[in-house]
Amino acid sequence: MGHEDGSPGGYDAIETGDELVSWSRTYCRHAASQYEFDVDLHRVQWEVSTRAKRRAAAVKTPNVDDAEVGVPRRWTGTSSQSVELDIAPTCTMSLSWRAFESFDRGEWTATLRHELVHVEQFQAFGATDHGPAFKRRAEAVDAPVRVRRFAEPKYTLTCEACGADVAYRYRECKLVRESSAYRSACCEAPLNCRKRQE
Repeated sequence: MGHEDGSPGGYDAIETGDELVSWSRTYCRHAASQYEFDVDLHRVQWEVSTRAKRRAAAVKTPNVDDAEVGVPRRWTGTSSQSVELDIAPTCTMSLSWRAFESFDRGEWTATLRHELVHVEQFQAFGATDHGPAFKRRAEAVDAPVRVRRFAEPKYTLTCEACGADVAYRYRECKLVRESSAYRSACCEAPLNCRKRQE
């Protein structure tokens, strides 16, 4: 059952990855119409990640040689029946289960619109980014340019001089292990590393 605006209902009843994909796919069809996205959703595959901690969703695309955002691409290829095709390669919309659990319906749908901008760019140009064209399009469809973190980082790096948080890390890395060897941009002071209490 849907809402008056045509979007799918039952958001709070989603319990499985398959249900999340179904709901999100239905919403994206609605959003494509409402916001006039120039996308072919038949060229989008769907998956749910239970491991992702930083990204709420992502559009995974094949590498396209010489592709550049803003330079229209004429897609040509051949099907198994040797018929010429004028369609973009398939891309994958990867949804994070943890983000879905952390976001309310409004934030999740805004995240989906953000990803639809990536799909639109990829299908038009063979490439996508968060540059000026992305920012303008995201604003036009009421989507964030950057989606908020939904998981707490495991490590916080702070400036020793002023105490400002200067970096976050979700796993141990060289910056975490050797934090005092690095300098903050704000005060040129060594960094301190603090591990989140579990």
